[in-house]
This record gives sequence, structure tokens and C-alpha cells, in this order.
Amino acid sequence: MTRRLRPGWLVALFGLVLSASTWMPWLTTAVGGGGWANAIGGRHGNLELPEGFGAGQLIVLLSSTLLVVGAMVARGLSVKAASVAALVISLLIIALVAWYYKLNVNPPVSAEYGLYVGGVAALGAVVCSISSVIAAIAAGRRRR
Repeated sequence: MTRRLRPGWLVALFGLVLSASTWMPWLTTAVGGGGWANAIGGRHGNLELPEGFGAGQLIVLLSSTLLVVGAMVARGLSVKAASVAALVISLLIIALVAWYYKLNVNPPVSAEYGLYVGGVAALGAVVCSISSVIAAIAAGRRRR
């Protein structure tokens, strides 16, 4: 009994990895004794971040939504709509990660491994979302 891995589960996996990466250090600095910050807004040391809701928190919310939409695609629930939603959400996350980088990574603040893990997970989600959209369209044509 062999089962093929559906692209929806990979979208959900990348959503999970992206969500976990937001707890990892995304920014670091060596100024004033050093410090780091994650995407959610947590910080340690002398790294100052803007207060309030920002790109990092929106990335967390969208990665959770991406996880749910990926599971919907994998389970066969509203496959076409869910796969298009996964593609839109993953592209939005890529834009937010780039915006987060542009806003926060300026000397003496540098990017840390969590930002790179999140970026790679978002790119993987885009690729798998494109694959799920193509699979959903192909399945719809076979039924006709």
C-alpha cells in the first residue's frame, strides 16, 4: 500500500516550520552588550524594536492560516479555493518577510538564522502552493 504525498501536506509543513521560526532569533546586534529579537517581538539584551503590532506578528498569523489551508488542500476540502488561498497567503508572507528585513536589518543590526529559516519555509510554501494549484486544476479537468 503506497500513498503519494500530497502538496497540501507540504504546504502545511512549511507553514508549521515558518510558525516555529518566528520564535527563533531573527535579529541580532553586538552594540551595548549585544542582544537578539524574534519575529513575534520578543527580545533579549539591548536590541530595541518598535512597539505594537508589526510585520512579524502578521507573519505568525498568516503562517497559522497557511497551515490550516494546506491541511484543507491535503484533505480535499474546497481544493481549488484552498490551494489558491495558500498561494496568495504564501506570497503575502514572502512580501512580509522582505518588508521585515528592509525595516529592521540595518547596521549595527544584522539578520539571524530564524529569518533565513522563515524565508526558506515561505519559498517552499510558494512552490508547493503552485504545485497544489496545478494539481487542483488538473483534477478538475479530468472529471469533465
